[in-house]
Amino acid sequence: MLPPLTRVDHPLVQHKLTLMREKTCSTREFRLLLHEIGLVLTYEATRDLVLTTRTIETPLRSMEAPVLAGKKPALVSILRAGNGLLDGALAVIPSARVGFVGMYRDEETLQPVEYYSKLPDALEERLVLVVDPMLATGNSSVAALDLIKAKGARNIRFICLLAAPEGIKRMQEAHPDVPIITAAVDEFLNDHGYIVPGLGDAGDRMFGTK
Repeated sequence: MLPPLTRVDHPLVQHKLTLMREKTCSTREFRLLLHEIGLVLTYEATRDLVLTTRTIETPLRSMEAPVLAGKKPALVSILRAGNGLLDGALAVIPSARVGFVGMYRDEETLQPVEYYSKLPDALEERLVLVVDPMLATGNSSVAALDLIKAKGARNIRFICLLAAPEGIKRMQEAHPDVPIITAAVDEFLNDHGYIVPGLGDAGDRMFGTK
């Protein structure tokens, strides 16, 4: 079992995150760095996957070799920024089933508004990795997990690049059974619901929009 909160403090992850935080980081570099960090976060989120064995033939002899047990994991991206982490996760688990939940934050109320969802089948039999770069207020993440659980998911992990203490608290109150895997826990949220010091709006920086 993973702990409720895992901060991935690998030196390369922290170095790459610093490069992403800088306001001079280009859109191309931001996307590349998010992809690279997503690889490591996915490894951490799946470190306790269940294994079984099957017989294979190496060039020298047969052996009982470890392979993943059960149904293929599912990756669920919270649109649109989640797609940046999704690419890295798919590089690690290319056979994963993929789903999407469309949420945007109302800038007045800071509450989530759902506009789209498409999820794989048999979620109750899969490990479900939900990806979204920023865990800020936690409102959108909680709403997405509510939806995913309503579709049957029981074994869920939440992967994010940055988390605010307020978002972690909100998530753990609403979904205490969902471990959070992140590269950093920042200081606080400002009056506009942005993580400080943070890195700005991850979606805008990833896609070059305002």
